Amino acid sequence: MEIEEAIKQKQFKDPYERAMVNLLYTGSWLEYMQASVFKNHGLSLQQYNILRILKGQFPEPITVNMLIERMIDKSSNASRIVEKLRVKGLLERKICPDDRRRVDIFITEAGTDVLAKATAALDDLHKRVRNLTDEEADQLNTLLTKLRTKEQA
Repeated sequence: MEIEEAIKQKQFKDPYERAMVNLLYTGSWLEYMQASVFKNHGLSLQQYNILRILKGQFPEPITVNMLIERMIDKSSNASRIVEKLRVKGLLERKICPDDRRRVDIFITEAGTDVLAKATAALDDLHKRVRNLTDEEADQLNTLLTKLRTKEQA
């Protein structure tokens, strides 16, 4: 479905405005689809992202500041999300023995299990919505990187 039809707008000022609206709309759609998967596992998108980061870092610890640097949604309150995951038993917080001011965060076995189940469900979702070829996905990745690179320059 074309973006004009999806949001009931007849035209855009130019192709760049159309692309930006299309990108925002598609991002929101993907987030909604993923949120339904995560909800079934008692997670939010941000919680899932933190668990993925912790799993990738395991067995090494990570700090909240390091989590924030790696998160997709940098505006999230990582400390609050970490605490929610700790209460659920999906991660542990430990005072660093070398620096008592530092708190190290580790994923637990329960966190690894929930992450594996949510990732499998997410993979199933991605298979259902996969209607780009590998070449098209590569091209999209190149274009998205190019769009972000202009802003950072």
